[in-house]
Amino acid sequence: MSGHANSLKAILLALGANFAIFIAKLAAAVITSSGAMLAEAVHSLADCGNQLLLLLGMRQSKRPPSDEYPLGWGRALYFWSFVVAVLLFAVGGLFSVYEGAHKLAHPEPLRWPWVALGVLAFGIVMESISMHGCLREVNQARGEQNLWQWFRETRSSELLVIFGEDLAALLGLCLAAVAIGAAMLTGNLLFDALGTIAIGVLLIVVAIALAIEVKALLIGQGVEPRRRAELLAFLHGRAEIAEVLNLITLQMGPDVMVAIKARMVPTPDNLSLIEAINTVEKAMKAHFADVRWSFFEPDVAD
Repeated sequence: MSGHANSLKAILLALGANFAIFIAKLAAAVITSSGAMLAEAVHSLADCGNQLLLLLGMRQSKRPPSDEYPLGWGRALYFWSFVVAVLLFAVGGLFSVYEGAHKLAHPEPLRWPWVALGVLAFGIVMESISMHGCLREVNQARGEQNLWQWFRETRSSELLVIFGEDLAALLGLCLAAVAIGAAMLTGNLLFDALGTIAIGVLLIVVAIALAIEVKALLIGQGVEPRRRAELLAFLHGRAEIAEVLNLITLQMGPDVMVAIKARMVPTPDNLSLIEAINTVEKAMKAHFADVRWSFFEPDVAD
């Protein structure tokens, strides 16, 4: 069974790193007039806002169930994760492409480019620290999966978004450094403009990939395939169950809803059947801490 990641730790680490980088980038963008640096400053500011939205989503997801929301607020986390993906696309990606196109039409000379490179180096260090912390949590969650499998199958939308943001930020910083360095060495401002556009395209690609994954969660995905296999193995191993006829799961943020249809081992009376079902549900919730709701239907056929 895979471990459990601390998404809150990853979000707070990313928030602190991005705010420090934003201040440094903004100062450097004003001094150097670099479009790539300004694009990176906007990206870091957007990331700070994104992380605050993820924290809001995590807080809302912990609201208790009510008559109006009988399964709780867990999926609020998916809504805010999707909003973050949209903001990353619009504020980060589209703005960067616009800024790069503007620099192509109206190039401005770089001032104090070494300052920009110094800030980028600082940013790369900070983002590397944030990425390292994020990957540590991802590695706890993914178990034996490779990163691509985890990205496609994880149900932790907040950790998914932080991973995507950190990856885009780190690659974007490297692109900005290459763009400014090329402009310094050649004296051709075209490299700065192209670097800005490249950062925008990178952010758009990452944002679309995140939106696709989070959209699936919003629609209503079940648990991860490996988690479903673990649940089935547990149910098949119960002495009270003769056959599992159907298993439906629904991921509700950090919690899971499970509906089971099973053919039970014959019991002498209805009370014994009810006790057997209650025993299975109690053991399942003890074994799978994320299973919050369970609905059990005894039957002879699906």
